[in-house]
Amino acid sequence: MANNMKKIKLDIVGLSYSQTQSGAYALVLGEVSGRRRLPIIIGSFEAQAIAIEIEKMTPSRPLTHDLFKNFAQSFGISIQEIIIYNLVDGIFYAKLICNDGKKTIEIDARTSDAIAMAVRFDCAIFTYEFILSSAGIVIEGNDFVYLENMADATEEKSAATTAGGYATLSNEELKTKLQEALSDEAYEKAAKIRDELNRRKAS
Repeated sequence: MANNMKKIKLDIVGLSYSQTQSGAYALVLGEVSGRRRLPIIIGSFEAQAIAIEIEKMTPSRPLTHDLFKNFAQSFGISIQEIIIYNLVDGIFYAKLICNDGKKTIEIDARTSDAIAMAVRFDCAIFTYEFILSSAGIVIEGNDFVYLENMADATEEKSAATTAGGYATLSNEELKTKLQEALSDEAYEKAAKIRDELNRRKAS
């Protein structure tokens, strides 16, 4: 049983639209030293909160998770690590391991919120062997094929949006629209505009 409770470090491998649930996203975590992947279905708000931090986009006003981070840091509390510690009826349970310099406290959280905090505090994400062995998906052969498929799915969506008008705009107009989207907190739209700008830089 001891091995079953072995802590395994995870990285965020990708974030894509869920193929099974509309309006939801699949957050994919991967074991750092292996080939297993842990897909977790999360809501669009949490997906947005995670994506913004990964992409280093700055919202005009602090989002809920930014507020939580600012609140914690104002009182000298840091998050040391995140542990996805249980899986019951398809629901993942997570906790934040927090420290104020004197004592360590565990705080229960939804997994999506825990990951959104992990990317903000730049702390490690762990799970246990029994969770990975029951819910993990083994990636055979080449990892990159899988990641490219995910990128393709996202590109198809952004290509559809680009066809909807971004391609015809000048760089200046796009930059203005990007600022507007950030001000309106329309981060998905902002990401698509940024992708179009990046595509132009690359081509």
